[in-house]
Amino acid sequence: MRVVVEADGGSRGNPGPAGCGAVVLDADTRAVLAERAIGLGETTNNVAEYQGLIAGLRAARELGASQVSVRMDSKLVIEQMAGRWKVKHANLQPLNAVARELAADFERVDYEWIPRAENSTADKLANDAMDGKTVESGQVTETESASARTRPSGWQNLRGAPTKMLLLRHGQTAMSVDKRYSGRGDVELTELGERQVRAAAKRLAAMDGVVTPDGTAPIIASPLTRTRQSAQAVADATGGELEFHDGLIETDFGEWEGLTFLEAADAYAELHRKWIGDPAVVPPGGESLAAVHQRVTDARDDLVERYAGKTIIVVSHVTPIKSLLRMGLDVGPQVFYRLHLDLASLSIVEFYPDGNASVRLVNDISHWG
Repeated sequence: MRVVVEADGGSRGNPGPAGCGAVVLDADTRAVLAERAIGLGETTNNVAEYQGLIAGLRAARELGASQVSVRMDSKLVIEQMAGRWKVKHANLQPLNAVARELAADFERVDYEWIPRAENSTADKLANDAMDGKTVESGQVTETESASARTRPSGWQNLRGAPTKMLLLRHGQTAMSVDKRYSGRGDVELTELGERQVRAAAKRLAAMDGVVTPDGTAPIIASPLTRTRQSAQAVADATGGELEFHDGLIETDFGEWEGLTFLEAADAYAELHRKWIGDPAVVPPGGESLAAVHQRVTDARDDLVERYAGKTIIVVSHVTPIKSLLRMGLDVGPQVFYRLHLDLASLSIVEFYPDGNASVRLVNDISHWG
C-alpha cells in the first residue's frame, strides 16, 4: 500500500508549549486513513517537527503501508532525513535515529518539502495538540498498537502498569574474546564491541516507549568501564539520562578473575565443580551467585520503586541480567547454568505492581545485522 504522510509540529515560544500533528493519506485517492495530534509539553519547534514525522511514520506502519511519501514544510527535517544536511544538534540526533529506524521498515520512503499552505491539515492537528486536544484516528490507533506490543495477553491477568526493563549486555572485550572470567576487572570494549553496542543503541532508540513525547527512557548501568561505554552509546542514540547503580555490577570472581574456564577447573578442581552446580558456593576471595542474586533483587526493587510504570534501559553483565530474568520467570538458580546470553544482546522483562512479572524477550541479537 502506498501512502502519503503529511506532518507538522510547533512550539509557542520556541521553546514553549508544543505539539505535533500528522495525517496519513491514501496515495491514489487522497482519502484520510489516520490522523495524529500529540501534545509534547515544553520543547522547540524542530523537536516538535521531528515528533510529527515519527507519529506519521508509526501510523503508516500500523496501517501496513509499504511505500511512503513524506511531505513537510520543515526544510530542516526534510533535508536531514534525505541525508543532504547533517544532524548537528544533540537534541535532534536521537529523534533523527528513531525516524530512520521507522523508515527502514518500509520498502521505500521519499521526502518532499512543501509550502506551509499545502500542509494545512497537519498544521491544524499540531495546533489542536498545542491547545490540549489529542487525536488518534485510523484503522489501528497508536495507543492500541503500542499496548498490543508491550502488554501481555489478558489471560495472564496482570494488573497495573508494569515497569518495563530493556536489558542490554555490554559489548565484546578482550576478556570475552578469550572466554576468561571477567567480573570486577575493569576492561574496555574492543572495536567490535563498540560496533555491537552502537547497533544495539540504534535499535533501542526506535523501540516503543524509549523516545516519546513525554520524555526519553532513563539508562541505568553498572559502573564498570565496559558497561559505561555501552550505556554511553545508548545515551548518545536516545538522548536519555544516564546513571550508574552498583547493584548491577558483575559477579566478583575473586581468584578466578582472568582465568579461562579450563584454567579455573584445573587449579580449583573440586571447588569449581561444586560452583557450577551450587549457587551458594563462593569462589576464593569472591562472591557466590546466590549473593549476586540477592544484590540484584535489591537493585530491582529500588528501580521498580523509582521508575514505577515506566520503561527503563538497564545496561549490565551476564549474571545480573540472568538474575533479572530469573525473577521475571520465577524460577530457581538453574537459569544461571542453562541460559546463554550473547554479547550486546537484548532481553526484556516487565515487573507489575501486583508482584507478577512477564519476560518478553531473551538474548535477541538481530540488531547485529
